[in-house]
Amino acid sequence: MSKQTHATDIVIIGAGPVGLFAVFEAGMLKMSCHVIDALDMAGGQCAALYPEKPIYDIPGHPAIDALDLIKKLEEQAAPFAPYYHLGQRVEKIEKIAGDMWQVTTSKSTIITCKAVLIAAGCGAFGPNRPPLEGIEEYEGKSVFYLVTRREDFRGKTVVIAGGGDSAVDWALSLSELARKIYVIHRRPKFRCAPESAAKLDVLVASGNVELVIPYQLDALKGNNGMLQSVSVKTLDGQVRELEADVLLPFFGLAMELGPIAHWGLGLYENHITVEPSTMATNVAGIFAIGDIVTYPGKLKLILCGFAEAAQACYGIYPLVHPGEALHFEYSTNKGVPK
Repeated sequence: MSKQTHATDIVIIGAGPVGLFAVFEAGMLKMSCHVIDALDMAGGQCAALYPEKPIYDIPGHPAIDALDLIKKLEEQAAPFAPYYHLGQRVEKIEKIAGDMWQVTTSKSTIITCKAVLIAAGCGAFGPNRPPLEGIEEYEGKSVFYLVTRREDFRGKTVVIAGGGDSAVDWALSLSELARKIYVIHRRPKFRCAPESAAKLDVLVASGNVELVIPYQLDALKGNNGMLQSVSVKTLDGQVRELEADVLLPFFGLAMELGPIAHWGLGLYENHITVEPSTMATNVAGIFAIGDIVTYPGKLKLILCGFAEAAQACYGIYPLVHPGEALHFEYSTNKGVPK
């Protein structure tokens, strides 16, 4: 495979929402970016795991589907001409002459830069699979770990398992078109936004959603990968059979740092530790933002990741423009290049 070489100010690792917004923030400070992502599309988890899932905590948008948010972030970054290297993973980062870095990908792309910004979300991610015998037979046919098209569930009986935001949000969203929705959880309290919990209570009271509590998944029944029913069980052994066309297990993502774990960065419980005022890691010239980082008071929210992108770009500025004073200007004053 022939090598491709490039040079830029910042290499951003991760083309999720926070990485895309970092392109904009860098561009406003006259810094160029190349963006690398292992997926063959921009958008990270928003594009790969829940493109039609509504997001409710983006300022100025009472609700916006995840894929629509990604499209707007790409549009916002476009004036600064980012260069995307998609479908490839960063394999190596090394210091070269002076304070420059060299980034090498799995496709032998080599990029030299003045700073590296890691915005890799959960790192390499995949769904946590429930321990059900024979579940592999149903995966991709009637058991799904993500929803890419809501319309696929119209008129179906859907069993959702889990107690977090994804389980509740999809119960709310799919209740508009599914024939019946069961939500299985081992306890009455859900780990979700209070407003979402209140909306779920309304749907339960109206009969649009049925809570199956306190139960856990026990077995699947069907033929040729198509579900007929889902068996659930309480801790004391009571079993219930739920008619089902589809099972959506939402038990979070298995997070794996991959090569990032070997770059000499300070880590705490599989997260990169940073200085929150600049988002700098313990390695000079490498910065990190988004779900992959940790610091006191860290909140795993996209809107917090956007703020971290701005902090990081201001922290990187002296490396790209040494000796140049940076005078803060509001975007309303300076505008965006046309």
